[in-house]
Amino acid sequence: MEASRHTNQLINETSPYLQQHAHNPVDWVPWGDEAFETARRENKPVLLSIGYSACHWCHVMEAESFENETIARIMNTGFVNIKVDREERPDLDQIYQNAVQLFIRRGGGWPLTMFLTPDKLPFHGGTYFPPEDRYGMPGFPKLLALISETHQNKQDDISLTVHDVKKALDKMSGRHPEKTGGLVEPQLLEGAASALEKIFDDENGGFGSAPKFPSTPALTLLLRQYQKTGNKDILKRVTLTLDKMAMGGIYDQLGGGFHRYSTDAHWLTPHFEKMLYDNAQLSRLYFQTYQATRDDFYLKIGEEILQYVKREMTDPLGGFYSTQDADTEGREGKYFVWTPDEIISILGDEVGGLFCRHYDVSPSENFEGKNILNITQTISSLSKEMGKSPEALEKTIVAAREKLLQERELRIKPFRDEKIITSWTSLMIAAFVDGYLVTRKASYLASAKKAADFILTALCKEGRLQRTYKDGLGKLNAYLEDYVFFIDALLDLHEATFESEYLEQAKDFTKCLTHQFYDEAEAGFFYTSADHEALITRTKASDDQSIPSGNAVAVQVLLRLFYLTGEKDYLEKAENTLQFFSQAMRNNVFGTGNMIAAADFYLRKPKEILLIGKRKAPETDNLFSKIHRLYIPNKIFFFRDIDEPEGSINGPNFPAVKKTALDGLPTITICHNFTCSLPLTDWDAIRNALTA
Repeated sequence: MEASRHTNQLINETSPYLQQHAHNPVDWVPWGDEAFETARRENKPVLLSIGYSACHWCHVMEAESFENETIARIMNTGFVNIKVDREERPDLDQIYQNAVQLFIRRGGGWPLTMFLTPDKLPFHGGTYFPPEDRYGMPGFPKLLALISETHQNKQDDISLTVHDVKKALDKMSGRHPEKTGGLVEPQLLEGAASALEKIFDDENGGFGSAPKFPSTPALTLLLRQYQKTGNKDILKRVTLTLDKMAMGGIYDQLGGGFHRYSTDAHWLTPHFEKMLYDNAQLSRLYFQTYQATRDDFYLKIGEEILQYVKREMTDPLGGFYSTQDADTEGREGKYFVWTPDEIISILGDEVGGLFCRHYDVSPSENFEGKNILNITQTISSLSKEMGKSPEALEKTIVAAREKLLQERELRIKPFRDEKIITSWTSLMIAAFVDGYLVTRKASYLASAKKAADFILTALCKEGRLQRTYKDGLGKLNAYLEDYVFFIDALLDLHEATFESEYLEQAKDFTKCLTHQFYDEAEAGFFYTSADHEALITRTKASDDQSIPSGNAVAVQVLLRLFYLTGEKDYLEKAENTLQFFSQAMRNNVFGTGNMIAAADFYLRKPKEILLIGKRKAPETDNLFSKIHRLYIPNKIFFFRDIDEPEGSINGPNFPAVKKTALDGLPTITICHNFTCSLPLTDWDAIRNALTA
């Protein structure tokens, strides 16, 4: 193997994305005080480049500019060049994405290209820049020359710019909203659902036009509104979207799992990267839709996502890998696409022909000379045309998929970023718990528990969480999302297993959460801990991004802990945070879906379900399983083993009811809003009480 001509300081980093740039001719350095001291000493601006390993345009800019010797010399001569993995340092990405919106007056993206003073203040920036003038953008060398000249000769202009930018960033940080306080409106969910319906795509599902993202929080709100009202038109919007997505090219029809987003309005052509956090959220949404509809199709898709994660994205130690790349051998999507000849040669004429009809594979192609698999003709339709039973055709298609997947495994795979991120792994733990609850498959619970154990051992140091793990090393202070997602996952595990240690661990991490992140002066949670590195601003936001808002999940876990323990401090902090962001929820229902869902939990109050029975008895497990196949988004579960002392039940907030089984049978008592049912053993009576 030919030795690399260049090696820079990124060679010592554990991030796969940073290591991808370790042999660029650019003298990249990691983010840190040393880089900014160098910039100050040498009187140079800082060029900050932020990206991630699965980012297609990051790879393009690397190939065009960062591997170009001439451009690298310009960068090395005139700038201190810092490369950051946005998945490791979302705090930096959040700040400088806000900054780039001020400069280009539209949304940001990756690669993010920012120019900073030695005090970390941005004075110009953008996203991707081509190596020469193209797409209406200046070539990167021309931009570098302009920035260098400005830094040398127009310091007064830069000072004015950074002053204005700093003020704007403080305003955008969410720490001091223009209007805060006030009660959380009882009609918040109804208003959100109504607003979402106005931008719903009635033909293709989803919201708006291309590019189209899954928008899981918005769909979850619609599902909640259906559960509240029984309005089947609302449910149809959810199922239309999930049907179209699962049959489209955005879904990996062979291997399971969703790609990042669709570049068109009808879900055909994806951006082919696969993100762990997307698949965690979508598997939960498909399981919830199965609960709401009892349609096995949604259960199937949810399980296929989990099976993909188990097969492709699980570390032997139990954590979950971050991403899979969009590109293979320099071409986006190459790993996933097919020609008719390839399929016929593997499956034969008859089965191959059937497969091609079902999955829209034809000589006319639908993506760069090949075909993205998507379902254009259903099994039911093919059954009627061919006079064969749907069951027989489905069996044939399943076998064909398995055969093609085995063949695809022989191809060169997309790069996989094998760093493990606490928050993303926590989202996936919750997804596996959901899968276990609706299927009772022990392997799903085992995956969730093993991943939680991994975080507790590899990503926990002296009672504090760390952000990321790679090559045996856990590092970086955890952020708000890492804490609240993991606490939420621990509470899910507690309610799935009734093992008290998960609740105790959740309470311990919540102490750290409130001490390090909660704003005692104004309410709400900061994104970074109190002892985090000092940055140019400290953000506190309610909006969902590609993952749920940390503040929204903080409210959710505080409310759950209040109902599980009765400790009113949890409730007070949750209420204060909801009130702090009440105006944000009214102003931006699409961006605050998870916060509105937490507000719905607060406003409607959960069903408090006490199950009394023998822990290992089949009839107890059967009743527990039946309850979890119902869609009840607002619920809290308690369990008492009748073979254990009565005082063993957790949750002093649970009202005083008779905590014994009737006639030795598993017994349910349901309390809601300070009113409790009689003890129930009949399933029909239990179901009616839960769904009333």
